[in-house]
Amino acid sequence: MGAVVQEQEPRRDDVAGQQELIAQLPPYTELLWPTLRALIALGGSASNNELDGAVVERQGWSPELQGVLHGDGPGTEVEYRLAWARTYLKGMGLLANSRRAVWTVTKQGRAVTEPELRPLLLSFTADKRRQRLSRKANTPDAQVLPLSDAEAESATDAAYSDAEVSAWKSTLLESVLGMSSTAFERLTQRLLREAGFSTATITGRTADGGVDGIGMCQISLLSFPVAFQCKRVSGSVGAGAVRDLRGAMAGRGEKGLLITTGTFTSEARAESRRDGAPPVDLIDGDRLCDLLKEHALGVQTRTRVVEDVTVNAGFFAGLESS
Repeated sequence: MGAVVQEQEPRRDDVAGQQELIAQLPPYTELLWPTLRALIALGGSASNNELDGAVVERQGWSPELQGVLHGDGPGTEVEYRLAWARTYLKGMGLLANSRRAVWTVTKQGRAVTEPELRPLLLSFTADKRRQRLSRKANTPDAQVLPLSDAEAESATDAAYSDAEVSAWKSTLLESVLGMSSTAFERLTQRLLREAGFSTATITGRTADGGVDGIGMCQISLLSFPVAFQCKRVSGSVGAGAVRDLRGAMAGRGEKGLLITTGTFTSEARAESRRDGAPPVDLIDGDRLCDLLKEHALGVQTRTRVVEDVTVNAGFFAGLESS
């Protein structure tokens, strides 16, 4: 069995070129309105990927621009800035999101106008600044004594901030990217089996014609073959990879599954859903981390209980009159 994982060098080694591309992206504060309008156009609700894709389409960003990493990755600069835009829109009361990361427009979000965004943003950031200063100073007005700033943030919002790539996911992806091709094959096979595949066979690069393996997905009484391909990259995967997998699927699988440790461009996502073409499901690095956590493959979880401590000043005052 030969190595089946395709490795991809960064699109641009030239730092100046990267900075030139990043300079084309507006700051997150200028993406508030496009993000809000894109979500309304999607019917008022969307997943992270759907919303990101809609904003990218509205802005007309090129695949090269979409592929620029934020820092050392694994997320892209586009994802990073759009995540901040969503987070601030939520803080401003214009968006809400569920535990399943489905974003919805609030009543205020539907009614707000573009000129009203700036005052709302200033009010929200000023309020956040006051909260931080209050926690650090441990003032009586706060009435809350967190053990640390980090725990206070955790108690305020139990979910991970959508504006940041979770630390554990970054660590996990670094570990996966550092694996050998053979080890990554085994990880993919194990994940597919844990997820319900009755079989998962690596075909071998020399004879696969663009397919890394064939699996049999079992759902209740039904089963169907799935052709899968793995791309262990730190950048983005474009529409060409989806077309290549689809072309190699002929006569071998009813569905395609493309797994990457990186991200997919909006063009790749659109190609995977193209009408009249065999469907190809996409699993990016973020979703891969969720699946590894769900099936406890190299990821351990531990539930923590965080206490909210409130001081009742009236209790002590009452003792003075006793």
